[in-house]
Amino acid sequence: QVQLVEYGGGVVQPGDSLKLSCVASRSTFSRYSLGWFRQVTGKEREFVAAIANEGGFTDYGNSVKGRFTISRHNGENTVFLQMDSLKPEDTAVYYCAATQTGLRRRPGGYDYWGQGTQVTVSS
Repeated sequence: QVQLVEYGGGVVQPGDSLKLSCVASRSTFSRYSLGWFRQVTGKEREFVAAIANEGGFTDYGNSVKGRFTISRHNGENTVFLQMDSLKPEDTAVYYCAATQTGLRRRPGGYDYWGQGTQVTVSS
């Protein structure tokens, strides 16, 4: 069992930056690939980014590629999502997720989820 807790959401203006963190409970954190997803009420959960267990490989959704950066600090059981050049359409609840089965873009590929943190981009 892995418990994940997200931090760092908030209200920002278009063009601003925001960094999300997700802290995991397990000391075996380095065995897991981590992903970030986002969801708007009434819409499907959307893949944002993923990072492999040792951090050597990353993957990004098309809508965030070039603006968002995923990273991890295995010694602190933490995965980060640096979000730059934010747009109103980035507004959503952001979730982190963990899996032991490699990089995945589909929510069904993840076994553990955080509770989510709200990001609002508005002028």
